[in-house]
Amino acid sequence: VQLQASGGGLVQAGGSLRLSCVATGGTFSRYTVGWFRQAPGKDREFVSAIRGSSSITYYADTVKGRFTISRDNAKNTVYLHMITLRPEDTAVYYCVADSGLILSSLRLSSQYDYWGQGTQVTVSS
Repeated sequence: VQLQASGGGLVQAGGSLRLSCVATGGTFSRYTVGWFRQAPGKDREFVSAIRGSSSITYYADTVKGRFTISRDNAKNTVYLHMITLRPEDTAVYYCVADSGLILSSLRLSSQYDYWGQGTQVTVSS
């Protein structure tokens, strides 16, 4: 599976962005797709994930209520709609995918086999 993330940019605090992750290859509905982010000087952190066929969603506490993950299996695309953005949301956002994750592994970046190239999100104060 190859992943292509897009949609990042520069936005003022309180603004919104929608990230997209398009997958090619593989059977998309089999894959759990997630987003991780990494800010300069910080560890990579889990943001959100969505299961393949059930579309059950998971969120980090820091983004719950502000970010919404969704998927369109017909378009092989996962979206991350981000609202009420804060300066601390500034990071490179990575789209990831894997087909065999158990619940306890969803928030661990090391468990995902497939990674996109990242898209920069910058939130100005």
